[in-house]
Amino acid sequence: MRTIIFNQSNVVAGRNNSTLTYNFPNSVDLTGAQIAISNVFMYYAWFNISAALGNNTYQYTVENNTGTLTRTVVMPDGMYNITDINSYLQFSMIANNDYLITSTGSYVYFAEFLVNPTQYVIQINTFSIYTTAEATALSYTLPSAGFGGGAGTLPAGNPQARIILTTGDFYKIIGFASGFSTTATSTAPGGSDLSFLSSTTPQVQPNPNLLISITGIDNKYSNPSTIIYSLAPNVGFGELINERPAQFNFNKFLAGTYNQLTLQFLGSNFQPIPIEDPNITIICVIRDRDDLVDDVGAGVASTSSSQLQQQLSRSGANQANRMSLVGRGSYDWR
Repeated sequence: MRTIIFNQSNVVAGRNNSTLTYNFPNSVDLTGAQIAISNVFMYYAWFNISAALGNNTYQYTVENNTGTLTRTVVMPDGMYNITDINSYLQFSMIANNDYLITSTGSYVYFAEFLVNPTQYVIQINTFSIYTTAEATALSYTLPSAGFGGGAGTLPAGNPQARIILTTGDFYKIIGFASGFSTTATSTAPGGSDLSFLSSTTPQVQPNPNLLISITGIDNKYSNPSTIIYSLAPNVGFGELINERPAQFNFNKFLAGTYNQLTLQFLGSNFQPIPIEDPNITIICVIRDRDDLVDDVGAGVASTSSSQLQQQLSRSGANQANRMSLVGRGSYDWR
């Protein structure tokens, strides 16, 4: 068997570290040859939320004395858990002056994302917005720019803050239906809290594993046919993945002569996925026709006479005109 190595020097520029190309020193006839992954060394460095994935935006609303204010939250590309998502919602509310300040200096927000581990769901909580009288009674104050900015004040009633999931694929991350929005019911003074549970399994990491694809593979059982391996990180984000398959899973090449091989990392949608860290080393082994012949020869050499006789019998080599000894001086022609 022969070994080839894909590493940082093979990364194709402009492909977000998702594509590596290995150039053979000379053209190689790979007819009848097979390839398998031997080792993978790379960092867990692909995001779960990004503009490229189309899942980094959603909206929320609050109300002040001027009416409903609709805010669009655009999350920077990154790896987020639900606590991080909630923290960025609070960051956006601060940026938009959509909060109140307690007498101790803490901030009061009107929506949040939480994990509900008991029910294996994500929970959205929304809260009714205080009136000026209610806020004063609680010793709450407005941001310096006013509630909602523009020197705004609190609304006359108790409208509910809302989370709106009508743009992009963010709804999949938290397990709600596309187009979902929380309700905006008004209540009596003091308001009420509302909770909403996700209706499908949250896909917090839409690409929990990477598919490794290599050009020229003839895998008739796979679509696309070039996929040879699935890599699932068993480490935390940003840590080194050290993958070594328990055994080689060989895949056959299409017949032909090759100048290069191209390896790609694909996501769950079979599209190339951006990898943030180019420090990648992938070792592959190639078994050609000579290796296969050697393997067969070694197998025959290590086979006992009785096993060889059974194999010959199964293969049809033990057929007509085979003479066997049945007794002293007697021969049985079969």
